[in-house]
Amino acid sequence: MTRCKRMGWKGFKKLSMGLLCMPLLALAAEPRIVVSIKPIHSLVARVMQGVGEPLLLVTGGASPHDYNLKPSEVRAIDQAQAVFWIGPNLESFLVKPLDQVQDRARVVTLLDTPGLTVLPLRQGGAWESHAHEPAAQEQANKGDDHEPGYRADRDPHIWLDPVNAIAMVHRITAVLGEIDTTHRADYQRNGAALISDLEQLNQQLAAELAPVQKQPYLVFHDAYQYFERRYGLNPVGAVVVSAARQPGARRVVEIQARIRDLQVHCLFSEPQFQPVLVDTIIANSAVHRGVLDPLGAELPAGSNAYFQLLRGLATALQGCLNSA
Repeated sequence: MTRCKRMGWKGFKKLSMGLLCMPLLALAAEPRIVVSIKPIHSLVARVMQGVGEPLLLVTGGASPHDYNLKPSEVRAIDQAQAVFWIGPNLESFLVKPLDQVQDRARVVTLLDTPGLTVLPLRQGGAWESHAHEPAAQEQANKGDDHEPGYRADRDPHIWLDPVNAIAMVHRITAVLGEIDTTHRADYQRNGAALISDLEQLNQQLAAELAPVQKQPYLVFHDAYQYFERRYGLNPVGAVVVSAARQPGARRVVEIQARIRDLQVHCLFSEPQFQPVLVDTIIANSAVHRGVLDPLGAELPAGSNAYFQLLRGLATALQGCLNSA
């Protein structure tokens, strides 16, 4: 006698329907999480490993400074249980969409994470004061609905310090555990493992970058302050004041003079920008050229992206500065 006959057709039908519904139930139980940029998405994905996949908004070589949301992304934000972003200092395109969902979703502004080291934007010399976006400055003047303590002078590139990443992982783990209590233990276990790996990464990068700490170099735009401060590097300026504006002829002359006066060894461009300007600046000089990418534009999104990003920065800096 077959198993179906033993249990009866009614029992078999109930079992079949139950099996068919299981994937749908699992899908329904997966938390709906949205993340703005790839490095933060990587941290959230690692904490959520085995539970679900967060949605990444800014993909590929797109910039958070001038990103335009797709209709599907607007819907995803509208249906999200939590949205993780740096804050209006970086992703000004999210200010209005998040204002519309903050009464029904957790809007987690990571720039205000407890225990975080937050640095002011650099000024003076080749570090001119700048706002990333006019919209961000306008928001600063009006006051921010999400975070009353918002200040336009804060450097938003907080993820480039692994110690800051550890503080953010603590907060990410706590928030996910609060909105999805069923998987709280999974988040806590994943978060603890991630923090251990971040501590190891920090130690490795410190040892690798120690030999090039004194070498002077220039970056394309001032996005690396947290990484540079953490590892005692010697940047002496940025080519552009704002990632959204190209420098004029006067600025180019100033940068060329800075290269001569400070005996700059390397100038680092970024994959999101045309290399013609960098070629013009270093023409007829002995300056070496490298590439730094603060967002991991060419990296595949996922739980490994954060580690690939920071190791890539260290490798690029070592490769160029060691050749000087």
